[in-house]
Amino acid sequence: MIKIATAECFTHGLIAREIHALSQGYEGEFGCEYLYDPNKPIKTVKNVFKQDISVICGVFVPTLSGLKNILKIDAPTPFKIIKGVKVYDEKYDKKVAILMANAIMDVSKADIGIGTTAGIGRGGIALSTEKYTIVTTSGFYADLTSLCSSQLLKRQKKGVEKALDLLKVILNDDVGKIIDYDDVSFKMNHNL
Repeated sequence: MIKIATAECFTHGLIAREIHALSQGYEGEFGCEYLYDPNKPIKTVKNVFKQDISVICGVFVPTLSGLKNILKIDAPTPFKIIKGVKVYDEKYDKKVAILMANAIMDVSKADIGIGTTAGIGRGGIALSTEKYTIVTTSGFYADLTSLCSSQLLKRQKKGVEKALDLLKVILNDDVGKIIDYDDVSFKMNHNL
């Protein structure tokens, strides 16, 4: 069984919730929203992933103090802090997402760690395993400081969808498909 842990900011724990709903076989309103295809109802994890999965934890960590105290990350200084919430630009969002994915994987002893954070830009999404890290963005620009709910919600939705798509790539041993995605980088980890 593959163990997954998430440390999420702009995706508000929705990635962990979605993976958990699928892994437990929940249906209806309590079931999957993003992994559900009405044309092909999902009955089991095996319909989506080649392997059984379990969510160890899903942590919502929007604040700088959360990164430092919960994940033990020495995070870069944000561009801005709004009521404790860190606001980075896209370049730093990607870097911090990697830190979050690796930290939650280490803290929870998971096989896969997922980190998400977004301030100004398309955000950062990282999926880490022992062997490699995949980094991307939501693909949709929004600015947390402007408080435009429709843009923030669209970025969130796009971020959840992209993270889940990349998780499918990892769990179905299709890492070669990463070249089909825009704005995705793949790095081998040096601790092999």
